[in-house]
Amino acid sequence: MAVLLLAPLIATLTRAEGWTGLRPSDGSALWFTLWQAAVSAALSVLLAIPVARALARRRFPGRGAVVLVLGAPFILPTIVAVLGLVAVFGRSGLVADLTGWSPPLYGPQGVILAHVFFNMPLAVRLIVQGWATVPGERLRLAASLGFGPGDTFRVLEWPMLRAVVPGVFLVVFLICTTSFAIALALGGGPRATTVELAIYAAFRFDFDLGRAAALAGMQLAIGVVAATATLRLSLPSGFGAGLDRPVRRWDSQGAILRLQDVACIAAACLFLLTPLTMVLAGGATHLPDIEASVWRAALRSLVIAVGAALATAAVAFPMALAVASGRRWVDVVAVLTITASPLVLGIGTYVLLLPVTNPLVWALPVTAAVNVLLALPFAMRALVPALRDLTADYGRLSASLGLTGAAWLRVVALPRLRGPLGYAMGLTAALSAGDLGVIALFARPEDATLPLKLYQLMGAYRMADAQAAGVLLVVIALGLFWAFERAGRDADAG
Repeated sequence: MAVLLLAPLIATLTRAEGWTGLRPSDGSALWFTLWQAAVSAALSVLLAIPVARALARRRFPGRGAVVLVLGAPFILPTIVAVLGLVAVFGRSGLVADLTGWSPPLYGPQGVILAHVFFNMPLAVRLIVQGWATVPGERLRLAASLGFGPGDTFRVLEWPMLRAVVPGVFLVVFLICTTSFAIALALGGGPRATTVELAIYAAFRFDFDLGRAAALAGMQLAIGVVAATATLRLSLPSGFGAGLDRPVRRWDSQGAILRLQDVACIAAACLFLLTPLTMVLAGGATHLPDIEASVWRAALRSLVIAVGAALATAAVAFPMALAVASGRRWVDVVAVLTITASPLVLGIGTYVLLLPVTNPLVWALPVTAAVNVLLALPFAMRALVPALRDLTADYGRLSASLGLTGAAWLRVVALPRLRGPLGYAMGLTAALSAGDLGVIALFARPEDATLPLKLYQLMGAYRMADAQAAGVLLVVIALGLFWAFERAGRDADAG
C-alpha cells in the first residue's frame, strides 16, 4: 500500500518541471482553493454548532433518525447531491418556482453551498461527540449553583468548543481542498477554479503533463500541510473525568430555548433532505426511460464498488491486526492516504503506465485501486479498535489453545469481526460507487461509470435523464452500504 501511494506521488513530482511549468492563472486557482475551503469550513462549523448543541441537550422520539440523516451526505454520491442542489437552487429549481428569484448557483457561491451541504453534517457529528465529553457532574454542579444558559455556555461549553472546533475546522478544510466533483460541476471559470480543476484541465484538455504534475505537487503540499495541522492543533478543555452518567439539562428547559433547538434541528433536516427528495421524486418517474448506456455505466460502477470493497477488506484487515499488535508505524500508511488527492494519484499512475502500456485501458482498475487507498483510513478506524478488544479478550485463551495463523483467523477473528468488516466494506463500496475523480481523467466513452455518465447528462441539460440516473446511483450506493453492513450485523447476531 505504501508503494501504491508513494509511487504515483513521486512520479508526479519527478515529472513536474519546477515552477516554470505553472501559469499566472494557477496562482489564482491556489488562492481560490484556500479561500473557498476556509469559507466553507467556517460556515460549516458555525452552522453546525447550534445544531450540535440542540442534539446534545434534547432527547426526543426520532432523534436516532435525525442522526442517521446527518450521516447520509457522507455516503451520498457527490454528483447526486450537486444534482439535488441544482433542482432546489437552480434557475428552474424549487426556490425559483416559489419566490420568482433564482439564487446564483454556479461559481464560488455554488461551490461553497455544496461544501456546506456535505460538511455541515460531519461537523455536527464531531461537535456532538465533544459535547458528550462534558462530565455530567459538571452540569449538575452548574445547576446547583444556579447557572443559566449563558453561564453554562461560558464556563462549560465554550472551553469544550475551543478544544474541539479547531480540529473540526481543519478536517473540513482538508476535505474542501480535495473536492473535485463539486468544483467540476459548479465551479469553473477564472473566479471559481480550484487546483484540482486546474489539474484536470491541464491533463484532459491541454495534455500538459509538466504543468499538471506541478499543480499536483502544489495540491499535495496543501494536503500535507492541512493534514499535519489537523493532527497537531488541539486546545485542552480543562475538564476532568466524569462518571459518564446521563444528566438532565436544567439550563435548557425554557420554551424559547426548546423552540430554538427545534428550529435548528428542523432547518438542518430541511436543508439536507430537500435536495435528495427533489432528485428521487423527479427521477423515479423517468426510470423506465433510462437508456442502455446508463445501465452499462451502472454495471461498471457496481463492479468497481464491489471490487474496491473486497480489496479494502483484504488490505485493511492485516494492517489493522499489525497496528493492534503494537506495530503502530503501520498506521502511518493509512494516515498518509488522508493527504492524497485522487487526481494527483491518477496523474502519477498515468505517468507510470505511459512508458509501458496505454493508460486508458487501465481506467477501471486504476479507479478501483485509488478508491481502496482513499477508503483505507475509514476501514482502519473501524477495524483497529475491534481488533484491540479481540486481542485483549481472547489473546491469552487463543495462545493457551495453540490457535494461531489461519485457525485463529477462522475460529476467533472472522466470526467476531464481521460487523466492523461489513461496515468498512459497505462504506468503501458506497464511496467507490459515487466517485467522480480518476475516472474523469482516464475514461474513454466506453468506460464511463455512472457518476461520469450523470455528469455528462447534466452537461447536456438532460436534467430528467440525469435525475433518473441519480436515483439509480443512490440505490446502488446506499444499497451496497446496507447489504455489506447488514451482512456483518446478521453474522454477529448469528
